[in-house]
Amino acid sequence: MRYDVVIIGSGVAGLYAAIELPKSLKVLVISKSHPWECNTYYAQGGVTTAYNDADIPLHISDTLGAGAGLCDPDAVKLMSESSQGVIRDLIGRGFMFDRDSNGNLLYTQEAAHSRSRILHAGGDATGRHLHLFLLQQNPHPMLSNATVVDLLMENQKCCGVEVLSEGTRKLIYADNVIIASGGVGSLYEYHTNSHAISADIHGICLEKGIALESMEMMQFHPTVFVSGSGARKLLLTEALRGEGAWIVDENGVRFLFEYDERGEMAPRDIVSRAIFDYKQRTSSQVYIACEHFDKEYFQERFPNIYKALRDLGYNLPKDRVPISPAFHYAIGGIKSDLDGKVPGVEGLYVIGEAACTGVHGANRLASNSLLEGLVFGKRSAQMIQRHPLYPCTQKFALGNEPLEIQEDKEKKDRLRRIMWDKVSIVRTANGLNEARDEINEMMDAGVGRLLKLRLLSARAIVESALKRTESIGVHYMQHEGQK
Repeated sequence: MRYDVVIIGSGVAGLYAAIELPKSLKVLVISKSHPWECNTYYAQGGVTTAYNDADIPLHISDTLGAGAGLCDPDAVKLMSESSQGVIRDLIGRGFMFDRDSNGNLLYTQEAAHSRSRILHAGGDATGRHLHLFLLQQNPHPMLSNATVVDLLMENQKCCGVEVLSEGTRKLIYADNVIIASGGVGSLYEYHTNSHAISADIHGICLEKGIALESMEMMQFHPTVFVSGSGARKLLLTEALRGEGAWIVDENGVRFLFEYDERGEMAPRDIVSRAIFDYKQRTSSQVYIACEHFDKEYFQERFPNIYKALRDLGYNLPKDRVPISPAFHYAIGGIKSDLDGKVPGVEGLYVIGEAACTGVHGANRLASNSLLEGLVFGKRSAQMIQRHPLYPCTQKFALGNEPLEIQEDKEKKDRLRRIMWDKVSIVRTANGLNEARDEINEMMDAGVGRLLKLRLLSARAIVESALKRTESIGVHYMQHEGQK
């Protein structure tokens, strides 16, 4: 099988790139699971956009501020200046953002934004609505339930992928490959990600000598309902706090103001660490309180959260809901330029959460992620059309490394516990070194290829965290004697 473009991933970035590629090109979208099983589908809050041209400098400033000085200013400027254009394009294609009774777009505010500039759809189901819309818009074929197990490389050119599909390993040749495979969520015991997000492609890149960047920068969402046996936990969108929800302890005390004068509206890294520290220090349970919301408004604005928690026995907005931080978003990833190209490799692009474009720095500003996927998805598609490549000449053989062995399930669970206990919200040098030793031990004992790729990615996170000894943004190092 040979294509002009293969897109790995069926989330917002991959699908927006797909609809920007004309039908005259032979394009294949590869989905690891069902097409809707991706992080985009579970995104609740919304899509950030500069409210108008005058708001662009302020949106840039807010993004740079949240990123704690580590953002790429050029990438941030490009994203903000492109934001209104991609929103107009979506609306022009027929996408319906929420509007008021007069037909005006509704904007909400989230933490660390200086004004309301976040558009939403279906109340708290923006990702789901956007994802289904893009699936319907996609004119190209999709291969579902297919896991990419290798990139085909020839002299620093990507020539396609090897996939596991219907129990069989297959080679798919392509002049261009776009990685839009998402982040690393399944490496952690508690996370809000799709079960299909497991850092496989990051591990493949490490094997091929393709650079990863800022892998220590892993973002934890402060308000997650973590009870229940499933690995993916129920996210409680930041828009709840943006519209007035409180974080309280068992006595109803809004303790966040002890940590930051902005309270619930502080950036999510600060809120996550505050909750983590307060629970450890006081042994108190922490809750999100919505009782001051009008019930009818709450049900209309947050219908999916209302229904999901009702099914778990909570009566919102009356009841307080216990929360904990959980892994949410990979800020670091595969290094990318501003056109989505992977530096030093012809025919290879990376977009969305899989990429590190530099727009998030040390801490992603709320709801900038869907915008990033849209902006850089479009740019990668435009770049491919401007720079057609000649096909590779080499013929490749299927890999023979076993994808899974019997002990992998137990080791996979062990890895998730290691990452949560030692490489999450608060890190120490001792804990990180212990995590690296345990990861190396599992690698040395022999594992299947798919787990090896996870372990390679996890080790990259640990090693990046060890290199950055100072605390900044989501990367918080606790040193000996420090509380």
